[in-house]
Amino acid sequence: MDRPAGFSGPFVRQRRIRAGPNAVSDADLSRCVHCGLCLQHCPTYTETGLETESPRGRLYLIKAIAEGRIEATPTAVGHLDLCLQCRNCEAVCPSGVPYGRIMEGARAEVLANGRTPLAWRLRTLFLREVIARPGRMAALAACLRLYRASGLRWLAERVPYVRDRVVLAPTVSGPTFPPKAGVLGRPQDKARGRVALLTGCIMPHAFGRVHEATVRVLARNGFEVVAPPGQLCCGALHTHSGDRPTARALARRNVDAFVEANADAIVVNSAGCGSTMKEYGELLADDPEYADKAERLAGLVKDVTELLAGLPLEPPSGRVEALVTYQDPCHLAHAQRISSAPRYLLSAIPGLRLVEMARPDRCCGGAGVYSLAHRDMSLDLLDGKIQDVAATGATMIATANPGCMAQLEAGLRRYRLPGRVVHVVELLDEAYGRSPDGV
Repeated sequence: MDRPAGFSGPFVRQRRIRAGPNAVSDADLSRCVHCGLCLQHCPTYTETGLETESPRGRLYLIKAIAEGRIEATPTAVGHLDLCLQCRNCEAVCPSGVPYGRIMEGARAEVLANGRTPLAWRLRTLFLREVIARPGRMAALAACLRLYRASGLRWLAERVPYVRDRVVLAPTVSGPTFPPKAGVLGRPQDKARGRVALLTGCIMPHAFGRVHEATVRVLARNGFEVVAPPGQLCCGALHTHSGDRPTARALARRNVDAFVEANADAIVVNSAGCGSTMKEYGELLADDPEYADKAERLAGLVKDVTELLAGLPLEPPSGRVEALVTYQDPCHLAHAQRISSAPRYLLSAIPGLRLVEMARPDRCCGGAGVYSLAHRDMSLDLLDGKIQDVAATGATMIATANPGCMAQLEAGLRRYRLPGRVVHVVELLDEAYGRSPDGV
C-alpha cells in the first residue's frame, strides 16, 4: 500500500512534515474542510462546547503542531488525549476524513518525540507490560476477581467520596475462558466451514461466558470453531494509545497464528479488536515481510454478528421474554459500519422486544482504558447513557464489546438499577436453549 509523504515527527517546534513509520498524511489532514458537521456527533464537544474538544479543533491542533506553528504543550496534547476515538465524526464526515488513522498517528508521535506526558508513559507501560502479557493479565484478573468476591467493591461503591473513584474499575467474575488451543466447537449439523476465534486479552477473564456462547452459537450454525495457538492480544488498545511498536509486534504474532489456522474466517466478538484486526494491513503496510499477509488476513476478519447475520440463520426454537435495548459499540457502528446486523439477530429471537434508546450510537464513555484515564468525562457520558437506557424501560442492555459491557454494568451499579448487560450472541445462545445461568 503506497503512503503519501506525510506527517511524522514534528511534535517539536519548527520541525516540518516528513514521512516515517508513524506518518500522518498531509493529504489526510487536508481533507477536513471545517464544515462542522461532525461537532454535534462528538461526545466531548457536546459535553464541553469547546472547539478544542471537537474533531475539527483537534485536527487543527495536529496540523499546527506538525507545521511548527504551535508547540506540543501539555495543554495542546491534553486535548488530543481527551478524544475517545469513537470515530463517530468519521462516520458522518462528508469529506471522508480518516480521523481514527490521524489521531492514532498523532498519538504515536507524542510517544515517539521524547516529550511524552507522564500519564501517557504510565498508560503505555501498563498496556505493554500487563495487557499484552497473558500471564500478567491473568494475575490482574485474579486480583480483580478477589476484589469483587471479598465484598470490598460493594463497600467502596457505597462510600460517597470513594464511589466515583472506583465504580469504573472493571468487574471480573465467573470462570476464565479455558486458554486452550485447538478445536473449541464442532458443527451440530451440516458443516458450513471452519472459523478461528480471537480469544483476546480481556474477554476471556472478564466475560468468558461470551466466548462460550459464541462457540455454541457458531457450532449450532454449522461451523467448526478453533482457537489458533500462539495468538495474543490484538493490539487495539496499544494502537489507539499511540504505542505502534507494541501494536505491530502483536499484529505480526497474530498474523502468523491465524494464517497457520487455515480458517475460512476469523471471528471476533469484541468490536474494538475486530476494528483493529481489519486494519492490520494498514498497520503493517511498511513491513515488507508482513504487509501482504496482513492485508489478506484483514479481509478474513468478521465480527460475530456480521458473520451470523450474513447466513441463513438457524432459527432459534426457544423464547427470550425480555424488553431489550441495544447500545452500538463505537468501533462496530462507526469504525466497521455495522449496525443493522446485531439488530437483525435480536429481531430473530422469539419473544424479545427491541426498544431503541434516544442515542444508541453515542459513546458510553468506556473506550478501552479511557474510563481510567479520564474518569470525570467518562462518568458524564455514562450518566447520559444510563438516563437514555432508563427511559426505554428495558430490563436488558445488549451490546457487542467487552469495554461497553463493563462500562454499562458500572452504570447500573452506580444508579443501583436492576437489569442485565449482555452480548448479543448471549441472547441468541439462550434462544437456542442455553439458560441464562449457563446450565
